[in-house]
Amino acid sequence: MGVPLRSGNVRKPNETMRLIITTFAGVIFGFFIAVSFPTLSLTKMNLPSSLFPSIDLTYIEDKYSGLSTQALFNALNSLKANKVISVPSYKNNETKIWIPTNPRGAERLPPGIITSESDFYLRRLWGQPSEDLTIKPKYLVTFTVGYNQKNNIDAAVKKFSENFTIVLFHYDGLTTEWDEFEWSKQAIHVSVPKQTKWWYAKRFLHPDIVAPYDYIFMWDEDLGVEHFDAEEYIKLVRRHGLEISQPGLDANSGGLTWAMTRKRDNTEVHKDTEERPGWCTDPQLPPCAAFVEIMATVFSRDAWRCVWHMIQNDLVHGWGLDFSLRKCVEVSNRLKPLALLNSLPYIYSRPFVDFATLSEATAS
Repeated sequence: MGVPLRSGNVRKPNETMRLIITTFAGVIFGFFIAVSFPTLSLTKMNLPSSLFPSIDLTYIEDKYSGLSTQALFNALNSLKANKVISVPSYKNNETKIWIPTNPRGAERLPPGIITSESDFYLRRLWGQPSEDLTIKPKYLVTFTVGYNQKNNIDAAVKKFSENFTIVLFHYDGLTTEWDEFEWSKQAIHVSVPKQTKWWYAKRFLHPDIVAPYDYIFMWDEDLGVEHFDAEEYIKLVRRHGLEISQPGLDANSGGLTWAMTRKRDNTEVHKDTEERPGWCTDPQLPPCAAFVEIMATVFSRDAWRCVWHMIQNDLVHGWGLDFSLRKCVEVSNRLKPLALLNSLPYIYSRPFVDFATLSEATAS
């Protein structure tokens, strides 16, 4: 007697053919899907944000359209390495960030076109810009002036060579009157009535504006400079590695308050002194050391960047600032890059500007 066969163990010919056709169709369909994948829009795909948390897909698609899948993801990794990222802007659209370390507000700009610093160099209104400057001054000197001190300022300016840019801050509103001096026509004039040196400095001497200058002289208008030589002063400052300095005050000068600022005849530079009893709580601190006054101060570029940030917006006369300048050059006591130079002294010829009288005169 024969053993009956189960019908489930035998495939009919039509079922086998159906399986073959289905498999073949699936392979063909998958092939066309794979071929068409590089032309898909990544921005139209609903991908979780966690996959590409900070990558601008629109930027990638535009720049790398038509590339293979592998090349596309290589480009993705390259963009991550170069920090080309996107962040939401205030208008709820996408903003491309080229370099996060660009200056604030310029993050969207390619670094090659950024100019973060400026200067006081005068430019012509015609011709080639490369021919504007016959010489680029390396130093800056500023005076806060009133016209009644014109002769004193004229004498002072003549102590500074063409290596210096001259800036006059006018607290009395008089500017064109200075054109009687030939040098005034090449100077920078800033006029805001009844303001002081530190008000001007905070607003017009930002470190990025004065960055081209190795040293910045911030001087009062009432200094006698008969024995002063600016170029020689720079040489001495460089020789002694001074970041903040001032010329010594002539012993016969009026307005001598601190022993530290008095010129000494037995040394080229001094960095400390002995004050009157009770005036110094520590011989290594102002006014016995690490101290200069603010009437004829000279700053290096780096020191000024620090000091500018220390100046408060409501600082008027600057009293007390000289006790804090050391914070911008504080290093070991062995170096002390803050000192007075004795070989090129000056004379303090007038105690202060009477702004109350000036206000009345301006009003009248």
